[in-house]
Amino acid sequence: MAFGKGHHLHLIDGSAFIFRAYHALPPLTRKSDGLPIGAVSGFCNMLQRYVEGNAGGDVTHIAVIFDKGSHTFRNDMYDQYKANREAMPEDLRPQIPLTREATHAFNIACEEMEGYEADDIIATLAVQARNAGGRCTIISSDKDLMQLVGGGVEMFDAMKNNTIDVEGVEAKFGVGPDRVVDVQALAGDSVDNVPGAPGIGIKTAALLINEYGDLETLLDRAEEIKQPKRRQTLIDNRAQIELSKRLVQLDENTPLTFTLDDLEIRDPDPQKLLDFLTRMEFRTLTKRIADALKVEAPTIPDPAPAEDAPQIEAPDFDKSTYTQVGTAEELQTWIDKIYARGYVAVDTETTGLNEMTADLVGISLCVEAGEACYIPLIHKANRGDDLFGSDDLAEGQMPLDDALKMLTPVLEDPGILKIGQNMKYDAKIFAQIGITLAPFDDTMLMSYAMHAGLHGHGMDTLSERYLNHTPLPIKPLLGSGKSAITFDKVPLADAVPYAAEDADITLRLWQLFKPQLHRAQTTRVYETLERPLVPVLAQMERHGVKVDRDTLSRMSNAFAQKMGALEAEIHELAGRSFNVGSPKQLGEILFDEMGLEGGKKGKTGAYATGADVLEDLATEHDLPARVLDWRQLSKLKSTYTDALQDHINPDTGRVHTSYSITGASTGRLASTDPNLQNIPIRTEEGRRIREAFVAEEGKTLVALDYSQIELRLLAHIADIPELKQAFADGHDIHAMTASEMFNVPMDEMTSDVRRQAKAINFGVIYGISGFGLARNLRIPRAEAQGFIDRYFERFPGIRKYMDDTKSFAREHGFVQTLFGRKIHTPEIASKGPRAGFAARAAINAPIQGTAADVIRRAMIRMPDAIAGQPAKMLLQVHDELLFEVDQGAEDTLIDTARKVMEAASDPVVKLDVSLSVDAGTGSNWAEAH
Repeated sequence: MAFGKGHHLHLIDGSAFIFRAYHALPPLTRKSDGLPIGAVSGFCNMLQRYVEGNAGGDVTHIAVIFDKGSHTFRNDMYDQYKANREAMPEDLRPQIPLTREATHAFNIACEEMEGYEADDIIATLAVQARNAGGRCTIISSDKDLMQLVGGGVEMFDAMKNNTIDVEGVEAKFGVGPDRVVDVQALAGDSVDNVPGAPGIGIKTAALLINEYGDLETLLDRAEEIKQPKRRQTLIDNRAQIELSKRLVQLDENTPLTFTLDDLEIRDPDPQKLLDFLTRMEFRTLTKRIADALKVEAPTIPDPAPAEDAPQIEAPDFDKSTYTQVGTAEELQTWIDKIYARGYVAVDTETTGLNEMTADLVGISLCVEAGEACYIPLIHKANRGDDLFGSDDLAEGQMPLDDALKMLTPVLEDPGILKIGQNMKYDAKIFAQIGITLAPFDDTMLMSYAMHAGLHGHGMDTLSERYLNHTPLPIKPLLGSGKSAITFDKVPLADAVPYAAEDADITLRLWQLFKPQLHRAQTTRVYETLERPLVPVLAQMERHGVKVDRDTLSRMSNAFAQKMGALEAEIHELAGRSFNVGSPKQLGEILFDEMGLEGGKKGKTGAYATGADVLEDLATEHDLPARVLDWRQLSKLKSTYTDALQDHINPDTGRVHTSYSITGASTGRLASTDPNLQNIPIRTEEGRRIREAFVAEEGKTLVALDYSQIELRLLAHIADIPELKQAFADGHDIHAMTASEMFNVPMDEMTSDVRRQAKAINFGVIYGISGFGLARNLRIPRAEAQGFIDRYFERFPGIRKYMDDTKSFAREHGFVQTLFGRKIHTPEIASKGPRAGFAARAAINAPIQGTAADVIRRAMIRMPDAIAGQPAKMLLQVHDELLFEVDQGAEDTLIDTARKVMEAASDPVVKLDVSLSVDAGTGSNWAEAH
């Protein structure tokens, strides 16, 4: 029967399936010969899921459409068409013909044509199906195909399980499908190198097309456009715009060598399909399809490779060989292997997690997946009932000095790559004994560069997610609570497999991640922003910063007195005494006795009295406001003035925080033990804590801080002329906002009013609601919403930036910084409160992430810049760097460091707004900042 009414054609965009499969899966090779098959595996799985999902449906015809070659009629039109696309990865090239084979094996029509793109074939078939009275579903999310939607043609995004109809196209382009090519012609396409009209994006293009009806009318009437720059752009670039339309217009009359009737759906031949899957050695898929077809699955034997054949795939972990090295001869064998291979995975075992106080217990090495060793150095002997009560060393260990003497040349050899997981820790451990570990790769940072925002980057997480292996746990070895032991007391029989496995896992992750960096287009981020930061942070952490114990003690006493005064005031407001630190008692006071609105009980029956609840109530009553003040003082006391005293290293008299490079998805550093990133500075009490951070005798602290860097970056990224001009004129943006929002003359500005304006500036650009701003400023919601409304009227470009960023995140699943850092936004398409949070995070990320990248670049350059000066870089807190320098050398340091920081974006990113750095000096951090 000829294709017609009642028939339904499915057209699968084959290239989209291939590239989605290639980038979604780790490299996979066929065991028998090492042929890359990762993309083929993913492609077959996607086809099978498609077949299963449409079984019993109304599909009557189907085809997978591929691109054939890279040269098409569009290249004859414009030789730069798609010229900037990266070359196909080498390991993907041999897989392309195999995907065609796979399509035939599934007995699905497979079509391509020389000189035409897959999109042209799809366009022609879709139009033919529509004209014949049938329906067509295009399985793709390619925006170029959206011009075909309507009149019985729809698109389906299989990755998002989302149908794209006429309304979906209008939401994407701001115009109907019939005007998509007009909008694309104006906006251009950087991916395909379609030039378009300079400076005109999708939103502006849609506005123009909707106003003038179509592209031709717009170009003919360009002289009527009031905005001079836009008018001249259209006049000067008419030929380029018309060329762009021809490039994006799909050819609906491609001379096909087949008909719609040739695409009628067919059941697969079980033998042919299973033969192909068996040949590819897809064990799991072969069994699944055999079960679905109700036939016996063929056996796929494990091939025995030739003696000289390389081992392409690593053995299963249960087949791994882990050995103990206890003699110089055994260690030399491993050293010889390292030099022969040119790289080695290294891991250390220590007596604790604090690199400044922990002792090295042993070293693990691995040069080939499935084969690793552990070199124990100071494990204690097991004396039966006197378990670990002696300092005697266990037998079978090399003397520490002898082992290090042999290993130091290897670990410091510039020709041997050292591979680690969280290499900063190991580098600091080795630095404590005089070994400089270089060069190195870090699997934790590789994962972070590729997967920020998707999951954690610890070894257990990465092993389970990417190697399908749960590492041996540490807790059974060390125990917990008062009976916990350190690793030097773990029996060697237990220590060897645990420690060697860590090195084995690290090597396997490195072999997996190294080629993926390029595919994910994150090599530059890893090479320039992540890895070079490790030695810089390690040195900063080892320097530490001096903290005065007496100052902290005095502050603790002062905070306790203020808390006592606040308690008395709170009791007076409540009308009786109660435990201010008890959420249960506080809830009863607020909601039962005082009758305040908004009380909600949890599962325990107690009212919720978290900060969000109290901040809402604080706009209406003094008691919750005072409780918030009391809690803040309590946290300052317990978290900082009390706890910091315990973090002072007895040997150095300094606090040595530890920075986490992967602690935040945006690239911001996090610090722990202690956390110095979150010392509050909005209140006087919080700022005073910095007084305890002091300079050594004869030295001065110097603080350099980027001035309003995120607002400057916003001005550039969102292209906001008003902000750019304000910065160029040297205005204080917070004060300027305060003046406009609160009608306060600039010469009458107070710090409190400016602080409120600062909260508005940063809150609004990160998508804060009137509800949230009211909480922050403790003002009525209506007043807060009024501020936000006036803000968007003053800076309309901010709203456009926010909308465009959310749209990009929803389409791509990530946002990017100016330096190419990808921050994934997996919950951007979720429903409910999570969607709002994800949207705000997506708006925040490009700005905060770019600011983080800028200061990272400055930190990486700083050691070389200040080399020879009597100065050390001690701390990084968000947009600020803290140095310690000899008295008298402050000006030289400030001049050098300021130049580095203000030029940190060069030459990769040329900012429209210059960066500005404030500097201060003092005997303590509070004076310097």
